[in-house]
Amino acid sequence: MPDKIVQTDVLIIGASASGLMCAIEAGKRGRQVIVLDHANKAGKKILMSGGGRCNFTNLEVSAENFISHNPHFCKSALSRYTQRDFIAMVDDYQIPYEERDLGKLFCVNRAKDILNMLLSECGKAKVVIRLKCEISATEKADDKFLIHTAQGSFQADSLVIASGGLSIPKMCASPLGYKIAEQFGHHIWPTSAGLVPFTLQPHDREKLASLSGIAVAGLVSNKRKQFKENILFTHRGLSGPAILQISSYWLPGEVININLLPGFNIIDFLKARQSDQPNCQLKTALGELLPKQLLTTLLGKGTADTPLQKFSYNRFNEIARQLQHWQIKPNATEGYRTAEVTLGGIDCDELSSKTMESSKVQNLFFIGEVVDVSGWLGGYNFQWAWSSGWCAGQVV
Repeated sequence: MPDKIVQTDVLIIGASASGLMCAIEAGKRGRQVIVLDHANKAGKKILMSGGGRCNFTNLEVSAENFISHNPHFCKSALSRYTQRDFIAMVDDYQIPYEERDLGKLFCVNRAKDILNMLLSECGKAKVVIRLKCEISATEKADDKFLIHTAQGSFQADSLVIASGGLSIPKMCASPLGYKIAEQFGHHIWPTSAGLVPFTLQPHDREKLASLSGIAVAGLVSNKRKQFKENILFTHRGLSGPAILQISSYWLPGEVININLLPGFNIIDFLKARQSDQPNCQLKTALGELLPKQLLTTLLGKGTADTPLQKFSYNRFNEIARQLQHWQIKPNATEGYRTAEVTLGGIDCDELSSKTMESSKVQNLFFIGEVVDVSGWLGGYNFQWAWSSGWCAGQVV
């Protein structure tokens, strides 16, 4: 005999940020909710985020902080459930947090505090979470969704896809959400790795290898965007917040521009030092502003070791150009293995911006990273998860 089908009001595929938020809100409305996930733990990406401290939102959130083929789509959800609403929940649970640069909010202790809060809310709302639950097939018949899994079959009035994107496969990333969307006739914008480090061309990697571990503030830009944050040199290439941010706007084969001293007049600084300390080496003078090893690598040892009195105005101008208009062509990104988010995804034009419901299939919803909405680094992707999950949770 076939296994008995478990009946419920709402099925949610994905037990992470957006899925748990949706489950909480639906459960509060008295809906019977079951969350299915193939991972062995709920909220794996929550636990690893922010270096284990979870950058759970940002004090300033707007549509400008997101990438989408429909840049207006996220506005409704972000306005209906704001960062202040999520902060209020964090405050209710007396979870200590701190503000870092550019309005980023992190847990003081551990990311698990956020996950425990969500799981506690799920418990209050009588949400059932089924883990290690591989999904083999999805179908809809007689206005019901039927999900077949390794733990049996489940049937529900509403189905919510919160399965995330392709970033960080070791955290159980899966293309399942895109496959279900395609099954039901949805258009998927091509996906790619976002918020991801760059690898370098062989000659640049060899030249910069000795700088691994050095971090400096800088302005990184291309023709479309610029970000002023830290840059980190790694043994594979370039990383750090500014690099991760620009990676989401980078096209293969494109050059990026790096200004290591944005807004600073290097020529005037060097002319003044030359007048006061003519025997001072260039790397010593500029060492007040940048690591000497970086200066030696970018300018060359001969130049870096030369006393200031040997330089002409034109040479100072050339040095300023090298440091403030450094151009480098990445070889590639590190891909989904280290990406923090997946760009592209389910076409927003086929979803309700108010409820996240499909315009093609009634009672089918898509939330979180699987949708073609990708945030900047800084808590924005979590806020999209909270907001989109909350919106769907009001109506499923």
